Amino acid sequence: MIEQFPWIPFLLAISVLTMSPGVDTILVMRNAALGGWRLGFLTSLGICMGLFAHAALSALGLSVILLGSATLFTAFKLLGAGYLVYLGVQALRSAARPTGMSFNDEKAPKSITAWGSFRQGILSNVLNPKPIIFYMAFLPQFIDPAYSALGQSLFMATLHFIIAMVWQTFLALMVYRARVWLARPKVAQALDGLTGVLLVGFGVKLALSQR
Repeated sequence: MIEQFPWIPFLLAISVLTMSPGVDTILVMRNAALGGWRLGFLTSLGICMGLFAHAALSALGLSVILLGSATLFTAFKLLGAGYLVYLGVQALRSAARPTGMSFNDEKAPKSITAWGSFRQGILSNVLNPKPIIFYMAFLPQFIDPAYSALGQSLFMATLHFIIAMVWQTFLALMVYRARVWLARPKVAQALDGLTGVLLVGFGVKLALSQR
């Protein structure tokens, strides 16, 4: 299976997808700015763990059921959209009372914890139906019917996991290196405000999308 795997097309496609700005990028950078690169790393870990759930669902055919039911898909989509809007509102509330971002790795701000960062990451990914649609459309192109669909899907999810973790950890480290600038209250307010608007926008766009 590995010998015949089309490495270059798959890795190029996944890399472009991973590096495209979106909800994942916003969450990782904001949490890294709030509590240091470790919180950005944990957010990324949560996001990337969700990839295995999407890969397994696609391989087992549950995604076909979900996408085939307008009611189930709409409910799932609205749940994910609501969570993104919730995160956006939290960021906007933070922007309304700017204090500057703390970068003490020993003690992160009370508003964000290690578990909270991981939870935000995994929920934002698992509750988003877009990765399900992508995996359903993308992974079958690389699956060899002679081997286990589940095994191959999880293998590709592992490759996606590695690429996404490397890229998002890099972003978290870059944000951490800019901690002196980001610690200024006005900068923190602008970042929170922009994050809030983008997350709410993503949530609304997801809720209004047809598929």
